[in-house]
Amino acid sequence: MVRGRTAVIGVPYLWLLVFFLLPFLIVFKISVSEMEGVVFKDVLTFTDGVLALTVKLSNYVFITQDDLYFKTYLSSIKYAAITTVLCLLIGYPFAYFMARAKATIQPALLMLVMLPFWTSFLLRVYAWKGLLTKNGWVADLLIFLKLDHLLLAMGVIPALGKFMNSPFSLVLGMVYTYLPFMILPLYGNLAKMDLRLLEAAADLGATPWTAFWKITVPLSKAGIIAGSMLVFIPCIGEFVIPELLGGPQTLMIGRVLWDEFFSNNDWPMASTVAVVMVLLILVPLAIFNRYRAQAQEARR
Repeated sequence: MVRGRTAVIGVPYLWLLVFFLLPFLIVFKISVSEMEGVVFKDVLTFTDGVLALTVKLSNYVFITQDDLYFKTYLSSIKYAAITTVLCLLIGYPFAYFMARAKATIQPALLMLVMLPFWTSFLLRVYAWKGLLTKNGWVADLLIFLKLDHLLLAMGVIPALGKFMNSPFSLVLGMVYTYLPFMILPLYGNLAKMDLRLLEAAADLGATPWTAFWKITVPLSKAGIIAGSMLVFIPCIGEFVIPELLGGPQTLMIGRVLWDEFFSNNDWPMASTVAVVMVLLILVPLAIFNRYRAQAQEARR
């Protein structure tokens, strides 16, 4: 019994060790290594009976001194946060509607949410590129409704009628892509909610709006956090959407990584950027795990 439990617990840890920790350590090793041509010097050397550890930290110092990386990290976090908030505002009502819909139509609604996954991610992003360019029907509709004036006043498009290569096109593409990742955890959480709690609140004189904020939202907090993490974390390192839909104003860390690896051919610097990005991602993950542990303790 104990061996079986240990094996069940050990498999996920083994998976994380092989597919997360070891690759991360390899990237970290490259980030603190000297590079000669296409060869990395060994960090740990043994010569004439002397064991030497040579760690290059200049790349990490350079990141703290160069405004480009600081601004890029802030930009990535900003756009990831905006995308997460918009996905939550759009996804919560949709998930609530799905959870309260008739049981006979819930599978069809779930299929509609997952339907975009049946098409290539790259094709869907390219489709938005065509829809937002000049003479695209989405762009024409926004112009017809005079929404381009509002977007220009908000500073999310550079000029009237120009929607591509702007913060607007970037956020629109990321919200469209990651919205299902917000809806599905929320739906799973809301579908399990005991509706008798709302009936009891109504019997005690609570209005539907009060019951929603006092009962539904707190009970769906786990789904909100899970969905937010599923959207926020991949958005930080997103490369394809900023490359195809974004512009010079929407520089994100994924593009900087690409440039360092393939344009500058500076692998130690690129690995340093990647290590810092992973550490930034681990912070919200640690918060989520702490909240989940506290929730489990409270239920006990």
